[in-house]
Amino acid sequence: MAEHSQNDKLDWAIPVMRAGYAGRGLTYVVIAGMSLWAIWSGGSAQGTQSALSKLEGTPGGGIVLGLIALGLVAYCVWRVLDAAFDLEDYGTDGKGIVARIGMIVTGVIHAALGIAAFTILWGTGTGGSGISSLTRQALELPMGRFLIGAAGAATVGAGIYYLHKAATQSYHEKLRANHFTVNWNWALQAGVAAQGIIVGIVGGFFLSAAITYDPSDAGGMNKVFEWLSSQPFGQSIVVLICLGLLGFALFCFVNAAYRIVPKASDPDVETLGARLKAKAESA
Repeated sequence: MAEHSQNDKLDWAIPVMRAGYAGRGLTYVVIAGMSLWAIWSGGSAQGTQSALSKLEGTPGGGIVLGLIALGLVAYCVWRVLDAAFDLEDYGTDGKGIVARIGMIVTGVIHAALGIAAFTILWGTGTGGSGISSLTRQALELPMGRFLIGAAGAATVGAGIYYLHKAATQSYHEKLRANHFTVNWNWALQAGVAAQGIIVGIVGGFFLSAAITYDPSDAGGMNKVFEWLSSQPFGQSIVVLICLGLLGFALFCFVNAAYRIVPKASDPDVETLGARLKAKAESA
């Protein structure tokens, strides 16, 4: 009981975490939903900022955009707090430090998306991608090519991490076991894999920009969709990726509701991994 009372002191972080994952999930619902609708209507899939920009012009879109902006900023705050206080108990060894630095980087990226959503909401944003412009500025810096290459390699690494997470289903240890998480695990796994594919391709674009010294080679989700569409059976692949992103949105919402934070949760809570293991052993 004493251990649980100590954990209670960190409960303030949980609402921030829930808001952050909810905002992240809502973002992917918008991107995937608008992309699938655009494809159904004869158009093409939407990148993050273009999807958010189009959302602002729909009924109630401004409210949703505001929720997304606040949620993404909350996700940044959560990741910084998580890293600073080591709420998920990654430790201070080499692997733990790398994981905690990665949290901060991820948080900053989502904060930038949240700010972009705010600028669209306030009518000062264009909704266009600024990745090529930022890459051009970076390439002009001393060792700029190295910096872009390093960013690309790190992003590819993040994509591989997501794919590994999907293959090993290591996220099971971070989720509470209940009827929903057990029965919808297949969708969570597909969502994490889809995110890994997209992140890995984005990293490849940055590596290409560093190698060719051409900032137009860099790009975000919109460029990913364009590149995938140009491949054999490209439109079908994009549809599958968009469906996977809906799975990743579900993964984010499930984390908002059921994520286990080791230093702020009941130590006796049953994890999804433990439930599935017990289920497999009894089969």
